[in-house]
Amino acid sequence: MDNPQHIETIVVGGGQAGLCVGYHLARLGRPFVILDEQRRTGDNWRRHWDSLRLYTPARYDGLPGMPFPGPRSAFPTKDQVADYLEAYAARFDLPIRHGVKVREVTANGRGYVVDGGDQRFEADNVVVATGTFGTRRYVPPFAAELDPSIDQLHSSEYHRLSQLQPGAVLVVGASHSGADIAFEAAREHHTVLCGRPTGQIPVPLESRRARAVFPVLWFLARHVFMLRTPIGRKMRPEIRTHGGPLLRIQASDLAAVGVERVTERVGGVRDGRPMLDGGRVLDVATVVWCTGFRQDLSWIRLPVLDDDGWPIEQRGVVPSAPGLYFTGLAFQRSFSSMLVGGAGTDAKHIASHIADHRAADGVTAARARRPSEQAR
Repeated sequence: MDNPQHIETIVVGGGQAGLCVGYHLARLGRPFVILDEQRRTGDNWRRHWDSLRLYTPARYDGLPGMPFPGPRSAFPTKDQVADYLEAYAARFDLPIRHGVKVREVTANGRGYVVDGGDQRFEADNVVVATGTFGTRRYVPPFAAELDPSIDQLHSSEYHRLSQLQPGAVLVVGASHSGADIAFEAAREHHTVLCGRPTGQIPVPLESRRARAVFPVLWFLARHVFMLRTPIGRKMRPEIRTHGGPLLRIQASDLAAVGVERVTERVGGVRDGRPMLDGGRVLDVATVVWCTGFRQDLSWIRLPVLDDDGWPIEQRGVVPSAPGLYFTGLAFQRSFSSMLVGGAGTDAKHIASHIADHRAADGVTAARARRPSEQAR
């Protein structure tokens, strides 16, 4: 701790976004280390619910330099994604230090100090790649007022049906994760899904029609729904605060399995039971909060966040803190920024910015040396 190791670039987070940054930095010949708090690459994916599969076919899920294995039209499972990320890191021999949780990033006048507990680093650049929507689970404050007999799970804690106790289930939050979990819960429980509608894609995700239009959807996600366009700028706050449209499970699927769809919010508690805004009290045994995450970047001790906790950045570059970068954020450049197959584009931009900055520094240093060299 008294003699921190100096590394040109520290990448915080070893998911798909961090791995893509590492890939591009390696190709540009820049030194770096990826710090990941997980024991194995891909563990974040392994912890999702058992039945989760990607919402994009494998042909769109590869990272730079390595296609996703298997049938191109298949939708990979969460464990297949985890194993792919692990294989990707091994194939390109990316320098990852596992089990390192970054506690703090501070500026030291020359760059940044990264506190990793019993490991400490100095870096010219820090790339934060810690998650799409944030890392702090969000549940409304009134959840603490629910009767202790009601089990409560955040969506990140839900893995399988056996976790749900006998009786009715309330799923709060009607974006795609909420719809997926409600659909699964309805196999064994009366299930109520609450939340404002977020829309849905126009065709069933795994239909022949979807196969035909997926190239168009992918083009829209990468080149139309982006911050350069009016529709993209309008979409970003909606995506960041209310979640995306229904994908695999749509409204008709929910109705077919008997999910009770309620668009009123769960706004409070009465007699220990969840209560809708209209006053209806729901008698349920389990509540699954599909209410998302909040950004918690307070460990970055620099004034680079907006009032909602999101970093103030331009395509991942922080103008007010040279050398500090973010990648993998929801709608960072476009809708595709939060998809596995979209991580590479944002990462390449950041890696190129780092390399160009180093090259510019080298030219400046060379010019600064010339007068003294001529004097000799």
